[in-house]
Amino acid sequence: MEIYPGGIAEPAGEKERLEEENPMNDIQPFRIAVGDADLDDLRDRVTRTRWADESPADGRERGIRSSELRELAEAWRGEYDWRGHEERLNRIPQFVTEIDGQRIHFFHARAARDDAPALLLTHGFPSSNVEFARLIELLTDPSEGPAFHIVAPALPGYGFSTPLSGPGWGMGRIANAWIELMSRLGYERYGVHGGDIGAGVSGMVASRDPEHVIGMHVVTDPMTAANAATFIPGMADRLDASDPVDAVILERMDVFRNDASGYLAIQNTRPQTIGYGLVDSPAFLLAWIAEKLQDWTDIEVDRDLVLTLVSVAWFGRAGASAAHTLYDQAHSSEWGGPVTVPQAVAVFGTDETVRRLMMTPEDARWTEYDRGQHFPAMELPEVLADDLRGFFGSLQ
Repeated sequence: MEIYPGGIAEPAGEKERLEEENPMNDIQPFRIAVGDADLDDLRDRVTRTRWADESPADGRERGIRSSELRELAEAWRGEYDWRGHEERLNRIPQFVTEIDGQRIHFFHARAARDDAPALLLTHGFPSSNVEFARLIELLTDPSEGPAFHIVAPALPGYGFSTPLSGPGWGMGRIANAWIELMSRLGYERYGVHGGDIGAGVSGMVASRDPEHVIGMHVVTDPMTAANAATFIPGMADRLDASDPVDAVILERMDVFRNDASGYLAIQNTRPQTIGYGLVDSPAFLLAWIAEKLQDWTDIEVDRDLVLTLVSVAWFGRAGASAAHTLYDQAHSSEWGGPVTVPQAVAVFGTDETVRRLMMTPEDARWTEYDRGQHFPAMELPEVLADDLRGFFGSLQ
């Protein structure tokens, strides 16, 4: 595979601007260019998949169904147009740099106005910065409302922020890298946004760099909030099983621990072992990611977007390295500090449990949406873009 610094992702004068403003920092324009041999190898591997028999269960409670996965894999092998999606991704200005020994790939799309505010977007598991492609378009060139400069890095070990340089890439270390990235890009003031792991990283950036961060915006949903509560020390002890809302939260926490956390348990304990399958078998990687998109959305994500997300993970060899970063965080004692900047929470698929769980100040901005879940940037990008403009537009 050939993934190399190139020209078509570089906006006019951008390299010169970066070199002039940050002469000591090595930021290189980047272009995705997957070789024909790698595409042929992917299609051959999918063709030769040794399929498991169909699940004996009627539903998805034992995992993604073989019939569904085969249909998705056949589209990936045949009608899916990687070259077209590769070209569309390359229309977004993107770069690579090394921070703390780690290669970081990031989208950096600037609005037409130089004085537009900057937003730092951070994705979560099992995604990559590719999930923000449509959101970047909406925020840098909106039909109405404020525009923003967008910086959207891939987490270490995800997407094209590979290979992983070594152990220790928990959220705290990532936050430090993001602060350094924004400094290298010359942004004195910027907002942060994220969901899932990205919400934790955004919180740490806001906590550690309040003199530069103008505000923090996170997205969540009832399932994610309850799942996250299983990791917060003492959270279950603060809930009252006789309270109807707390009872729902406790039930969801039990479901996550006993039925829905297997993917996390193996990555938190044996990331290298599962990594062999994720890097060697495209069908395994497709099942691993597509299952989470099934389980964690209530609006169907476009099939080509799913396949692009999985393709980037495949060509970046990110299956194993993403698992290692989950291991690193599970074995880390860093879970964030106090955030003093203005905060906003956007809840998708809302219900009354989320306010009970989110530890935000009374003056935090809350917005709630009936639809969407864990991946609003892919499920409802227009809604999320409006929410971001509503919050950060008021902070200019």
